[in-house]
Amino acid sequence: MRPPVRRRPVDLVGAPFRLAVLACAVLAGWALWTGGALDGPVARQVRTSSVYAAPGVDLDRAAAERVIGNRRLVVILLEPGADLRDACHQVKRAADGTVVLVLSRDGDDYDTHGCALLPRRDKENFGRAAVAATTVGRGIDAFIDRPLEALKVVTVNYDLLVKTGTVPDGARTISPSLPRYLLAAAAIAGVVAGATGLYLGGRRAGRLAATRRSRRDEHADDRSALSAAAAVLAQQIIDLDQRYALADRRPGGTDRNFGRRYLRLTSEYAELLDGITAVDGDDEAAVRELTERVDALSRRARSIAGVRVRSAAPSGG
Repeated sequence: MRPPVRRRPVDLVGAPFRLAVLACAVLAGWALWTGGALDGPVARQVRTSSVYAAPGVDLDRAAAERVIGNRRLVVILLEPGADLRDACHQVKRAADGTVVLVLSRDGDDYDTHGCALLPRRDKENFGRAAVAATTVGRGIDAFIDRPLEALKVVTVNYDLLVKTGTVPDGARTISPSLPRYLLAAAAIAGVVAGATGLYLGGRRAGRLAATRRSRRDEHADDRSALSAAAAVLAQQIIDLDQRYALADRRPGGTDRNFGRRYLRLTSEYAELLDGITAVDGDDEAAVRELTERVDALSRRARSIAGVRVRSAAPSGG
């Protein structure tokens, strides 16, 4: 009589099921890795935020995030003596597609290191990435005790880079890591509960994600229009400032009409800049109102630029 064949428990499980379990394990590992489970504190922060401040650095992070807005810009403030180059290396995956500026205080100046994580930065965009990394942090040493003002200078530098085409235009899109964890959980639950439950859950998650993306894109478009208009106005004021400085050094000083209109324009621009940094990106009416005000100031700047500055007449003998 032939002895009964003993089968191990693993032999009772079919090959398709084992392959499905393996695929789910790989998917779960991918979700954990891309979701930032192995990231350091800096990378975890900038994955969903535009600002990181090390413990002990005095910075209002909420106000700083409003200053940067939805630009493809990330600013990292570290403690004095920190390794800035290593910080850039840590956030390569978390802040991909952005211009990163790492700062730390070095006496009365800032120690800076920029890394432009632009698409194809190691190939045809290598030169643009180098220019962006070295330009975005210019002019901030004058605000060593006012980091928020330094961030405003950084955003102006970034907007000029966008205007010149060095950095691609558009808002930063942050993909939260939670859906990736849900995707892995849904895949494992689908193996247990069946293909039907997984199919229905996937369709529902897709509809919700599409709705959220549509709303986010609408807000991003309005905010991008405001940022672009503000960048144009900032450049106009910079051009007028150079003209004002040259005219002021002439004998007799600046033309009163030109000087009065220029100073009034810069005063109103400073007030408007506070409104731009404080506006909530989800408040469509406020964003549109600010865009109209920026356009009005831009038209005034063009009008002032057409004023001819008179030089003082030479005195008679």
